[in-house]
Amino acid sequence: MSERLQDRVAVITGAGSGIGLASARRLAAEGAKVVCADIDERAGNAAAQEVGGLFVRVDVAAEAEVEALYEAAVAAYGSVDIAFNNAGISPPEDDSILTTGLDAWRRVQDVNLTSVYLCCKYAIGHMRRQGKGSIINTASFVAVMGAATSQISYTASKGGVLAMSRELGVQFAREGIRVNALCPGPVNTPLLQELFAKDPKRAARRLVHIPLGRFAEPEEIAAAVAFLASDDSSFMTASQFLVDGGISGAYVTPL
Repeated sequence: MSERLQDRVAVITGAGSGIGLASARRLAAEGAKVVCADIDERAGNAAAQEVGGLFVRVDVAAEAEVEALYEAAVAAYGSVDIAFNNAGISPPEDDSILTTGLDAWRRVQDVNLTSVYLCCKYAIGHMRRQGKGSIINTASFVAVMGAATSQISYTASKGGVLAMSRELGVQFAREGIRVNALCPGPVNTPLLQELFAKDPKRAARRLVHIPLGRFAEPEEIAAAVAFLASDDSSFMTASQFLVDGGISGAYVTPL
């Protein structure tokens, strides 16, 4: 494994499982000091111990807790060089616009979009003082495509993440801060496994649209995170980085 991220400090939200955990492992393997943030103390602690990093319990929708997260990273390691704003939810109550209630809508917006706003706000404050930094915000391929199997608030939240990342990437580019939106396709994570368990037909309907014929593994998305965090992507900002198995480019998939 290369050491592209040697001694850089990476803060990862949702680090206890899925893409966040795989990314904590990958960034640590490339030399980063990793701050694992999660609302689940058991999972977050386990992730931090595995990668030799720091665990901070945080509700990413609570402003004071997000501010404290980045202060803790600076207090422990001296900087915030990478912010991977990854925490998100996709609850079953978030469905068609015809059936999704306002409480479910707001909960998803708070965790998926407002949290990214808060994380960017406080990460950028530290990065401006340093004169550099890389922010990676988890959007989704559904931010650029429509789906008849709708999760209306999830889709809207990810579209907001994409638009916000683009604007921040432009606004802070000349201060040495890069902001990119990572847009994964369906990934073999606990969220997707839960969908399969609850509605196998709906989940299987998604698989047929992927040209590669399978879901991504978390480690494949983590590799993209490491690239966007590193100087290998030094001329990339305000971009949507699709890692979707070809979904967004497909009209008819192979038999």
